[in-house]
Amino acid sequence: MREFFRRLVAAVARRARLRTGLRWKLSAAIALVGALVAVALSLVVHNAARVSMLDNARDLADERIVVAQRNYELSGRLNFPNAQVDDPALPAELRRKVEGGRRATFVADRPGGASDIWAAVPLNDGHVMSLHTGFTDRSSDILKDLDQALVIGSIAVVLGGSALGVLIGGQLSRRLRKAAAAANQVANGETEVRVRDAIGGVVRDETDDLARAVDAMADTLQRRLEAERRVTADIAHELRTPVTGLLTAAELLPPGRPTELVLDRAKAMRTLVEDVLEVARLDSASERAELQDIMLGEFVTRRVTAKDPDVQVRVVHESEVTTDPRRLERVLFNLITNAARHGRPPVQVTVEGRVIRVRDHGPGFPEALLAEGPSRFRTGSADRAGRGHGLGLTIAAGQARVLGARLTFRNIRPVGAPAQVPSEGAVAVLWLPEHAPTSTGSYPMLPDRPTGPPRG
Repeated sequence: MREFFRRLVAAVARRARLRTGLRWKLSAAIALVGALVAVALSLVVHNAARVSMLDNARDLADERIVVAQRNYELSGRLNFPNAQVDDPALPAELRRKVEGGRRATFVADRPGGASDIWAAVPLNDGHVMSLHTGFTDRSSDILKDLDQALVIGSIAVVLGGSALGVLIGGQLSRRLRKAAAAANQVANGETEVRVRDAIGGVVRDETDDLARAVDAMADTLQRRLEAERRVTADIAHELRTPVTGLLTAAELLPPGRPTELVLDRAKAMRTLVEDVLEVARLDSASERAELQDIMLGEFVTRRVTAKDPDVQVRVVHESEVTTDPRRLERVLFNLITNAARHGRPPVQVTVEGRVIRVRDHGPGFPEALLAEGPSRFRTGSADRAGRGHGLGLTIAAGQARVLGARLTFRNIRPVGAPAQVPSEGAVAVLWLPEHAPTSTGSYPMLPDRPTGPPRG
């Protein structure tokens, strides 16, 4: 049973991942340090006060035993309160000191924390006179009052330290949250955002150093990406003219199988060049969406049927959306082409409200694509992406971003099946926004609307 509870507690501890903010960690640290300091000081003050009171009580007992000895030697009888001769309860240690010929005092602790004060002196006749008093009630009350004041003071110190920790930690946490939000904006493509400006503040601390480092890193990365984009665009642009000339020359060749092969490769090269140029334009975040109102189900059915009659289209729920029909068609065709090329039929397109799903029945998307999203010139595993350049899904994701939409990818597996079970198909889901895109990294243009809304 003990082993069972131990495993249960361990399992709960593994699952309980409590996330605490910086302000609470700092507050807890200050409160802990304040509590330790308060406890240590309270113990020191308590012990010092007790020792001081005991010393005063011993001095008083020593003075009283001197008076009692003088009275006894003058009168020959005990006439002092609590004074006794050869008291059998006299502590042995004190008795040994007195038998050595000197006056002494002694403190004996009783169970419960009370103390007894003893004073003893040797008499001329060889006997020992002793005086026994207890720690006075007044002294005990004073010590209790002191302990109570120390407890209240310790609690005040802990609460004050916690409040100070929350205040300081809250300010630092607020600056860090602003820095994180600004860094996320930069990561989402808002290159004009600067972390240092976002956190603000007059006081300069390590947070400012972090913000400047992040800004410098973002600037350097942006310059490198811009240089890469320009090089890619320049190369693709320079290739466009010779590829067009090559295609024109190939069309002039005499009919035959060699001519067909040359034309096929020339067309493939022209498509690749156009795709690379499109990716470069999307990376520059300068594309603008030309928005129109369309009936999404009708639009998808008409365009897909005209593109490939073998693709199955199902409209679950019709919806009117404001989007760019040309870019939406580009995204849709790229997803269908990817499904037809790398998956297995049937390819199915489902429209439900503002959501478009494109599914095939092939081996599924590569794990790298599911984890990191589409990447140019990376086609994933050979079982799904043995052909192509990895630009189709990259362009689809870029055009979806211009539309303000969200494009997700997942694989279909039986319910409850482990990850190693082969998938039963791949699904790409396009989530169109409820409102016209206004913050997509590009700037949409709303055309002048005629009397009736145009239809795609």
